[in-house]
Amino acid sequence: FFKQKTAYEISTRDWSSDVCSSDPAGYTARVLHATGDPLDNSVAAYSNAGTELDDWSRRIGDHHDGMELYYLDANNKVSTSATTRAVIAINHESSADAHFFHPNGQTSGTNTRLKFDQFGSWDGGARPADEVRKEINHHGVSIVELDLAAGGSINGYKVGSALNRRINPNTEVAVTGPAAHLAGIRTLFATKFSPDGSKARGTLNNCGSGRTPWGTFLTCEENWAFYFNMPTGSTLPDAKTIAGRSRYGVATTAPAGSAGKFLSQGWYTPADAAGETAFARWNIAAPGATASDDFRNEPHTFGYNLEIDPANPLSVPAKRVAMGRFAHEAAVHGKVESGKPIAFYMGCDSRNEYIYKFVTRENWNPADASGGMAAGDKYLNEGKLYVARFNEDGSGQWLELDYAVPAIRDYKTFVFANQAEVYVFARHAADAVGATKMDRPEWGAVNPANGEIYFCLTNNNSSNRKPGTTNAANPRAYADPDGNKGSGNPNGHIIRFRETGDASTATTFRWDIFAFGSEEDADPASVNVSRLTAGNSFSSPDGLWFSRATGILWIETDDGAFTDETNCMLLAAVPGEVGDGGSYAITN
Repeated sequence: FFKQKTAYEISTRDWSSDVCSSDPAGYTARVLHATGDPLDNSVAAYSNAGTELDDWSRRIGDHHDGMELYYLDANNKVSTSATTRAVIAINHESSADAHFFHPNGQTSGTNTRLKFDQFGSWDGGARPADEVRKEINHHGVSIVELDLAAGGSINGYKVGSALNRRINPNTEVAVTGPAAHLAGIRTLFATKFSPDGSKARGTLNNCGSGRTPWGTFLTCEENWAFYFNMPTGSTLPDAKTIAGRSRYGVATTAPAGSAGKFLSQGWYTPADAAGETAFARWNIAAPGATASDDFRNEPHTFGYNLEIDPANPLSVPAKRVAMGRFAHEAAVHGKVESGKPIAFYMGCDSRNEYIYKFVTRENWNPADASGGMAAGDKYLNEGKLYVARFNEDGSGQWLELDYAVPAIRDYKTFVFANQAEVYVFARHAADAVGATKMDRPEWGAVNPANGEIYFCLTNNNSSNRKPGTTNAANPRAYADPDGNKGSGNPNGHIIRFRETGDASTATTFRWDIFAFGSEEDADPASVNVSRLTAGNSFSSPDGLWFSRATGILWIETDDGAFTDETNCMLLAAVPGEVGDGGSYAITN
């Protein structure tokens, strides 16, 4: 629940305390922190009425998502074992509730109040600067020091700790990548803010997350494409830039949207103060003579894994461009072995998108276990980027996204000039090599017992998945049994795979489907293939996490197709291993 207890009467339970009165024996649930809570003692408590006058840069952000807890040693380095100090890093995904941040909701250009959805709906006029600053700054990441009690339990967080930090869309970040291609990458990052493309600003729509073996936080930039727009009558960028945008859902016309409404939050509409471009950066038209004179390249600066050192508030976060640009959700590493490369597995959270793998060039050295951003430069700037093809016979291939691959070099739909463009337009490159389009890949997790990789395929709709377009890895196309929530694959499934030889560098793997989401009373021949019952039925798997202590796989759901019985579920599953199931013929 949000910290809006005065706004909602959830039930007859007394919500005046942050501790639930019906906790199971041996467990206690309480609010650690909530939207709007201050990082500093100088910031007022959250009003829950939108009356704050500050810009939200020193408050907890909104829409919590992926998170990681880090213990710290005596030198403020991330520790590999539990200590008496810790910080927690938490992602903030969207601005779907931005109307709560102002006393009367969001103001449109004609001074009317609109209830915006996640991607906005306003009439195109100029919005108030103070409102927009709040909306921008509640995105990103919050890092706070925890108040640990004896025995390691958490009392809350320490307001005013020097470790408390916000990384938001305005935070300056570094642009990184392979040395051989860094100049090309920075050409694509060139804007009026950074003409040489060596730096960028911030992170946006942070969903899933990852944890590196060297103690840093990977925050995944997901639905970043919809925050940009162009005024009516704008000068459009060149055809190649437009082609690059179209594959990511970035505005390619001015205005974007329909019926006079715009698909963004209108962040580009306020006037900037002299010498600033905090609002102009969201206008991606091309009025200048070159890209360094405007912000046509600004969308190129989002869609990455941003690496952050949670233990060092003075460190500069880094865009890890070599890991590819797409709608990132999850960045989970495989088994870590001394003297061997490390593989990171990543989902692109959109329907009919792909699962990717990045393999480090450098072999793992356990001495880097608390190496921070220097270790990140070592392991994440140089490596190989792959995308997955799931074959019908249960085999799979990792297809390298390299400009030297003929399918990429000779691709006609989007003409690549170099390897830098392969990284920045990774979706186009994945199309070129013929990867398998999946039913919306979200979180992944690696089974610590055997190194197998699991990925949630949350769902798909009938536009993308219908009879005749199914495949073995995405085999179902059906109507929602209740007739209310569409068709395609509305309940989703979980896929898993095992690298050949259990090697991070493997280019082949074996795969199967771990579980199909379904309502328990659905047709077992076409929908309830996993024979779920009322005790374990689920829909739209999203988050995954393995318990090292028990081996249990925890599954979170993010559902809108099972609402006649429930909404979202948390499940515990015994993982098994690839190949331990049976063969099924699915009727579509």
